[in-house]
Amino acid sequence: MSDEYVALIGRLEQTLFDLDNVAHRTERQMQQALKTNDDAYLDAAALNLHGFYAGMERAFEDIAQTMSETLPSGSHWHQNLLLQMSSEIPGVRPRVITPQTRYCLDEYRQFRHVVRNVYTFNFRSSAIQSLVADLRACLNAVKQDMQQFMQFLKQLSDE
Repeated sequence: MSDEYVALIGRLEQTLFDLDNVAHRTERQMQQALKTNDDAYLDAAALNLHGFYAGMERAFEDIAQTMSETLPSGSHWHQNLLLQMSSEIPGVRPRVITPQTRYCLDEYRQFRHVVRNVYTFNFRSSAIQSLVADLRACLNAVKQDMQQFMQFLKQLSDE
C-alpha cells in the first residue's frame, strides 16, 4: 500500500510543477493581451486558466481513486469533487484543501465551464483579467494545502 502513496506524492509534485508553468504562461499571455490588445493572447490566457483547473481536477480524481474514495457522479460532479477534497473523510484522510482554497478554486471551476461552452469572442476581458490577477495567490494556497496533504501521505507510506 505504501508504494501507492509514494507514487501519488510523485504525481502530485509533478502536477504542482506543471501548474506553476501554467500560471507563468497565463500571466505572460495576459500581459501581452493588455500590451497589444490582441484577442489571441486573451484567448490563450483563457485556455490556460481552463488548463489550470483541469489539472487540479485530475489531481483530485487521482487522490480520490488512490485513497479508495467514491468519485462523484451526476451533473454536479465537478462541484462535488471540489467539496469532497475540502472535507475530511474520517478514517481515510484529512481534507486535501482548506475551505478558503476551495472558494478560490471554485472561481476557476466555473470559468472552466464558460471556456467549454462559450465562443471565445464572447469572453469578458475583465473576468479573465481578474482570474489571472488572483491566479498566483490561489496556486500558492493550493501548494500549501497539498504540501500538508503530502506530509500525511508520507506518514501513511512509513506505516
